[in-house]
Amino acid sequence: MPEKFDCIVVGAGPAGIACAYELAKAGVKVLLLERGEYPGSKNVMGGVLYRQMMEDVIPEFYKDAPVERPIVEQRFMMMDKESAITFGYKGLEWAREPYNNFTVLRAKFDQWFAGKAVEQGALLINETVVLSCIVENGKVVGVQTDRPDGQLYADVVVLADGVNSLLAKSLGFHKEFKPDEVALATMEILKLDKKVIEDRFNLEEGQGCTIELFGDATKGILGTGFLYTNKDTLSLGVGTLLSGMIKHKLKPHHLLDYVKNHPMIRPYVQGAEPQEYLAHLIPEGGYYSMPKVVGAGVLVVGDAAQLVNAIHREGSNMAMTSGRLAAATIVQAKEAGDFSEAFLDRYKKDLMAGFVGQDLKKYKDSTHHFDKFPQYFEQYIPMMNRAMSQMFTVDGTSKREKQKKIWRDLGSAKEKVKIARDMYRAWKVMK
Repeated sequence: MPEKFDCIVVGAGPAGIACAYELAKAGVKVLLLERGEYPGSKNVMGGVLYRQMMEDVIPEFYKDAPVERPIVEQRFMMMDKESAITFGYKGLEWAREPYNNFTVLRAKFDQWFAGKAVEQGALLINETVVLSCIVENGKVVGVQTDRPDGQLYADVVVLADGVNSLLAKSLGFHKEFKPDEVALATMEILKLDKKVIEDRFNLEEGQGCTIELFGDATKGILGTGFLYTNKDTLSLGVGTLLSGMIKHKLKPHHLLDYVKNHPMIRPYVQGAEPQEYLAHLIPEGGYYSMPKVVGAGVLVVGDAAQLVNAIHREGSNMAMTSGRLAAATIVQAKEAGDFSEAFLDRYKKDLMAGFVGQDLKKYKDSTHHFDKFPQYFEQYIPMMNRAMSQMFTVDGTSKREKQKKIWRDLGSAKEKVKIARDMYRAWKVMK
């Protein structure tokens, strides 16, 4: 007879590992399956890990985990072709325990995190592809893998297999995601001396900085770029909705090269040596794109459940929280001996009642709005840069005359009304 587990978790990313860790700690017999050579080998994210959600799983994890740098400054650049409006926040309270967030390299961090789940008692098997879910009488009872005699059984299966979850799709939980529901992100890891990083980003030893890039970083297409400091490397990346990339006939690596050579970014990365190139799909459809996340004997977590807050660039924190909440529901189901959809629906209720669901609801219309009205990135960010250039150029013209010129450059009365209307719409979808 094939071996049976209490739970099988498919995918060793932040969501899957968090779930497996919590289950194993509670004494649940859990199997964690990873298709890559090791956890993290197939995973890509910008590189920011938020402390609180990880600490909800492992208190004071940062004392042992392979984190890169605690972030003390978050900057934002509204970029035009040869200029940028830069703003942000630097707080030294973030330089002290318990910190706010860290940069991480997933290949290192996920291996460590999965190792902690194994220490709790989870069984981790790498290089294993799950081909399908085994369904009997309308209930998921296990998975079929690509290994010989690859049928594995469990009371409940957790799908943490990423943005394009073929398993959830095969169960009818979602259809094929549209190009305006997913983004393609490309990232390069650049080797650079630790001291050089700290000098260029105005950091004390060990401190980190993140820079989010808008506007010309994506050539006016809805999306963002990013530049993050690690110990002795930089993470440079850019992501746009697939729909925008298709419409403008852009190739991902060309866009990344464009950002890398942008005059506002080039000084930060000058002399850095490329170490690794990564590409990954990111779910950005938000609240309206969430698939069904609960079925009889099955739960969906992390990217597979479309749990990403695209506005704030948050994903791993939502993933870990979803994994933790899924584990809590499974522990209750095991105690009750009930793995029905009705019982497991507690997971969805807890998920939507917390910050994950609340943030997804808050920004439910934002991505679609900015995709529908491209002028925010194509026109208004360059317009802001031109206005700042005019205002701060000292050429003997009075400030009052400069203000009048900036006002005239906004266009006709009709065009000014349109800008005001667009600003109001943006406020409404973000408030």
